[in-house]
Amino acid sequence: MTSITFDDLGLIEPLRRAVAAEGYTTPTPIQANSIPSLLLGRDLLGLAQTGTGKTAAFALPTLQRLQQNPHPRVPRSPRALILTPTRELAVQVNESFATYGKQMQFRRAVIFGGVPQGPQATMLGRGVDIVVATPGRLLDLMGQRLITLDRVEIFVLDEADRMLDMGFIHDVKKIAAVLPRRRQSLFFSATMPPIVADLANGLLTDPHRVEVNPTSSTVERIEQRVLFVEKEDKDALLEELLADGTIERALIFTRTKHRANRVVERLMKSKINADAIHGNKSQGARQRALNNFAAGKSRVLVATDIAARGIDIDGITHVINFELPNEPESYVHRIGRTARAGADGIAISFCDREERFLLKAIERVIKTEVVLDDSHSFHSEAVANISVKGPGPKMNFRRGGGGGGDRNRGGRPPFKGNAPSRERNDGPGRPAGHAPVHRDGAGQPRREQRNRAGQSRRAI
Repeated sequence: MTSITFDDLGLIEPLRRAVAAEGYTTPTPIQANSIPSLLLGRDLLGLAQTGTGKTAAFALPTLQRLQQNPHPRVPRSPRALILTPTRELAVQVNESFATYGKQMQFRRAVIFGGVPQGPQATMLGRGVDIVVATPGRLLDLMGQRLITLDRVEIFVLDEADRMLDMGFIHDVKKIAAVLPRRRQSLFFSATMPPIVADLANGLLTDPHRVEVNPTSSTVERIEQRVLFVEKEDKDALLEELLADGTIERALIFTRTKHRANRVVERLMKSKINADAIHGNKSQGARQRALNNFAAGKSRVLVATDIAARGIDIDGITHVINFELPNEPESYVHRIGRTARAGADGIAISFCDREERFLLKAIERVIKTEVVLDDSHSFHSEAVANISVKGPGPKMNFRRGGGGGGDRNRGGRPPFKGNAPSRERNDGPGRPAGHAPVHRDGAGQPRREQRNRAGQSRRAI
């Protein structure tokens, strides 16, 4: 079977040259299946994870359609609107448009919160062709009449399920309500829960559907391992791992902003260059952290799930889950930050006794057991032997020869996890959720109320 090339997709010469300059010859499945239909003006429903090349799948045909249907610029009235859930993703999408459209004369604006709106408003006032925006800041500018959407010809909603996770669905509906009825709409999502499916049905007209890499699968080139460890040993285990020089560039995930900061502080004391990125950081601080990580100035970037779909940096050799995510689907997006651009990658997950239930939920989603690695100094046989009951695949991490004994060695049964916190990226981060509910030895619920200093504690 002959491979399809970018020359076969009907792209115009400036775009073919731009793609070739980036070293791309063969389109990814979502590009090959999307671009021809989009060039014909059809709506698109794309089900694809990050790392599948979907940005080029919508950027290339958008640039071509604007180029082939020229119109004079009108102040504050873009012709193409791309909505993204996070600031980081907005910046990266904007950079992709700049890369692919470098031989064209389009003006672009990237709109997000956390920075002064003056420069953004000035750029819009001069007239732009393409706007890449997060919902919150875009609505603010619309309310001030600094941007109007009555001339939008192409509307792209990227990471729709992430919009839902972060509480932006109602904002998206407000924006979509003022768009022209005659437009081309592109809708991308890694998962399709009912609310997201309803949103897609309301935005799209007879869409071409493209589904690549089902959400329950993980990237085949990623080697996945789980390390059973007591919670209090996680910091030391991380330092032991990072002593290995083969971990050239590591992205570490925590569940909370507070934990991300603490991990960075510990690593810096150990002379390991690290930065943190989360919703409480200013946009400038977040961008500096990303730039330092991409340039190799920081070997480690510690992030909350805000970054799971917003970081597109080549050369991440390892993803380390310092804490497992409350939502098993987030695991797929986290580890998808490695093994990009044809490279291999390694995903390492720390699992303590309270996270065994979360590990089982992850394995149910990815439909396989994560391989046990007990070669480290902090392996906990007590955590390994905890029995997790309930539906789903039966787990057995015991190595040859059996081994019996008390299954949880006096440990607590794992908790199911509190509701996932939402980090809105258009403004300051907000505490969310409550302290997780654990159960004592008698099976009665108790709420963890105090830390070692005796202070009340809540999830951040």
